[in-house]
Amino acid sequence: MRRVFSGIQPTGNLHLGNYLGAIRDWVRMQDEAECLFCVVDLPAITVAQEPKGLRAGIREMTAALIAAGLDPDRCVLFNQSAVRVHAELAWVLMCTARMGWLNRMTQFKEKSGKDREGASVGLFTYPVLQAADILAYKATHVPVGEDQKQHLELARDIAAKFNNDFGVELFPLPEPVIEGPATRVMSLRDGSAKMSKSDPSDAARINLTDSADTIAQKIKRAKTDPEPLPSEAAGLAGRPEAANLVGLMAALSGQSVAQVLAERGGQGFGTFKPALAELMVATIAPITERFNALRHDATTLDAVLAAGAAKARAIAEPVLAEVHRAVGLAE
Repeated sequence: MRRVFSGIQPTGNLHLGNYLGAIRDWVRMQDEAECLFCVVDLPAITVAQEPKGLRAGIREMTAALIAAGLDPDRCVLFNQSAVRVHAELAWVLMCTARMGWLNRMTQFKEKSGKDREGASVGLFTYPVLQAADILAYKATHVPVGEDQKQHLELARDIAAKFNNDFGVELFPLPEPVIEGPATRVMSLRDGSAKMSKSDPSDAARINLTDSADTIAQKIKRAKTDPEPLPSEAAGLAGRPEAANLVGLMAALSGQSVAQVLAERGGQGFGTFKPALAELMVATIAPITERFNALRHDATTLDAVLAAGAAKARAIAEPVLAEVHRAVGLAE
């Protein structure tokens, strides 16, 4: 059985990068596999959070995911902290993971910066919690971006070591799912940097809550170069901003990069950018409308999360029981 697990943090609105890089594939996967989608709220508290703001963020992200196309009747949609198996399994897996493995994780180095000694222990160990998120459901596939492959490799290492240490075949080794022409959407202001909600410039990203006018202005001001579009993909070499915009057009239109360039090669950005903005607006406007209708309906959102958590517990609790028996915590 193909079982897919993926998670997204509750901080900040969805932007075009994570929509094209993951969410749109999640929507398709709902009908192709057993899918669990998790608002991963526990890693959020590795840094200071305002409690009411965190709870609001969980609900808003749930609303955004539903607006983007996730259907709670076709998948399991829940928040991580509502299923205690995640935290309990993480402790067992921390006793399996090795310090050397975590010391090699690049994300801790990036997020802790020069204040490694002042960073929380949770920031250092949360990749093990990520592994527990996946392994609690015996997930076989995990949609990831190129920059997240290291975390999935850690989950595979932990699963293999646990199976070997206790002489069991309890955990499958989850495989990455990396698909589509825009699996890594770059900043509109810097083609060498990933589009991110943490970028201080809102002009660097297209939020799924942006108005049509805002989207048009951001695309108009997106960094490019003075050359027209080439007719073949090889002509995008050394032109990261041009490659990013062409990749967006391809992803949004359902074409390949080669098809976009065959159709639009020779165009200047004065022609190409308005066409791209129009396509973005057509894609994003229905999502924004659904999101705004749902975002303040706490009763409905809490009910969706509670129902999803009940489904998730029904899968994860028997797995934790197997783990307890394997390590000797239960008969």
